[in-house]
Amino acid sequence: MKKFTKIIAALLTCAIFFLPAKVLAADAWAIAAEALGVLAIYKSTLKSMLELGNDVNAQMSARRQDIAKNGTAKNPRDIKLVDDIMTQLINSGGYELRVNSLPFVWNVNESEKFNASCYPMNYVTVNLGLLKNLNYDENKIAAVLAHEMTHGIEQHSAKIYANAMAQQMGAVVLGANINSANVDWSKISGMVNYSIAKSVITPAEYEADEGGFYLMTSAGFNPGGCAAAMARMDYYFRYETRDFLEFDAHDKPAEQTFSDHPETEMREQKLSQLLTDYSCGHITVKKVGRAYKVFIDGAEIYTANFANAADNAYYFAGGLARAFHDYTTVDGWNFRKGKGTSIDFLNDEKAFKQVREIAFLENSGGKIRDAVTLAYQNENPSTRQKYFDAEKKRLAYWQKVKSESLHAKKNYAKQLRMNADLYSDYGEGKLALKEIERALAAKNQDDIPECLAIRGRAKAICGDYAGALADCNDALAQDSKNLYNFLNRADVYHMRGEYDSALKDIDAALKIDAEVAVAYKLRGDIFDELGDTVKAEENYRWCYFLAKKNPRSIPEKYLEKIDAETYKKIKDAESKKDTTADKNKGNN
Repeated sequence: MKKFTKIIAALLTCAIFFLPAKVLAADAWAIAAEALGVLAIYKSTLKSMLELGNDVNAQMSARRQDIAKNGTAKNPRDIKLVDDIMTQLINSGGYELRVNSLPFVWNVNESEKFNASCYPMNYVTVNLGLLKNLNYDENKIAAVLAHEMTHGIEQHSAKIYANAMAQQMGAVVLGANINSANVDWSKISGMVNYSIAKSVITPAEYEADEGGFYLMTSAGFNPGGCAAAMARMDYYFRYETRDFLEFDAHDKPAEQTFSDHPETEMREQKLSQLLTDYSCGHITVKKVGRAYKVFIDGAEIYTANFANAADNAYYFAGGLARAFHDYTTVDGWNFRKGKGTSIDFLNDEKAFKQVREIAFLENSGGKIRDAVTLAYQNENPSTRQKYFDAEKKRLAYWQKVKSESLHAKKNYAKQLRMNADLYSDYGEGKLALKEIERALAAKNQDDIPECLAIRGRAKAICGDYAGALADCNDALAQDSKNLYNFLNRADVYHMRGEYDSALKDIDAALKIDAEVAVAYKLRGDIFDELGDTVKAEENYRWCYFLAKKNPRSIPEKYLEKIDAETYKKIKDAESKKDTTADKNKGNN
């Protein structure tokens, strides 16, 4: 069967935002694999994919490959917009990471395609085309990113790829190289057949829609953003693109065609229903022709026509829904006299911005007040109770995930510690701090002192040198037999420019174990910075030998002296790669 490589390349970066699905039980992926006769292979491949999802090297490699292929947005405002939204979703959203999941990393790339996606290791790539086609609207963008985060949080990607690869290849695809930072995603993508991948991806999408809705609303965004985003995509797919690899406007749910975007209108309706439920049943939005009408308990309160009708209606409805959700009586709405003859209400929270602005422009504050007052008078308490019971159930689900992480076995706590150390190796101090705090919170932690030393190094990378040294001193006070506690403090001294103290700590580490490559690497770095190339080369030679002649372990200018043959091979390969890239560029 023909492979659609370009489509699968997008697929492999996780289930794309624009796909429909049924919500499946947790074991539905395995049930599907069993029905296809590939259950054993699916389980084996899933194990490998989950390991990849907890591999810092793989996450950093995925980001590096994405940037190399698709670039990074050049406008700082585009980057800041996504940074701010992702930060708000991560810090304020109601969710928990599983113990074998990495913290989220993201990039805004230069692709003009209307898309965003999430890799198995929680790397989110956001196309510039998505920002443009959503008109840089933070609520709609938050809806898409929350959807993608849900794919990562629920580990959909690992299940998707494991199932598709098991069907296609009949073997564990990634094999022994699963933890390699050099996994070539473009080559892996060719292994998965599009028609198979489509059939196993679609079950995750409604779950991601629903999870994204709760994530973005809990983070403080307008609850109407999800339905507004889907309405915008429906218009785009119907009227603005005819790329069959992106969307086929004539798809029907029962037909197997090339499109992976059937029935965005149906998904909009489902997201609109989530908005209604969130309002405890009071708010509904209906599309009538090209107009969108908003109702409070069946009484029309606002009609949006013409340009931006969906946005205006859903954001108006979203503000009302948020208020009905948050306040149990009309008093919470704080209806009051506004400018001129207007009636103002609610507060300055961003979720209420649009409903207050539209009410002011239409002078409908009094009408809203009367409808809201009547709605509370006639409210069925069981409707509100039913919704909040469901909300408590979702909260309990995340508490269970958190508890499972906190009480995981020691090897998971150790992995968190190793992840933090790797993030520091990449210069990602903030991510390192996230992981080490998770490690320190683990109930079955096996090495608190080393955690403190790793946290100290991460703090130094973030510029907190005093806090860094305090943590490292504390680590060594508790355990001076762990050479890595000395090496972490040595690196902190190195970053502080205190080379003599750093060298003393390296010597102390080598007295514990004289065959640790990283100690010679750090000492080589220090002598190189001091201008002592003889001592630097001597230490780099030891590092190269102990690291089993890994050329990435030392700087190239020293590699040329230490292993000229390997150096030449690397340079020849780089030259060949550059030549191929230039040829491909000329052919495009």
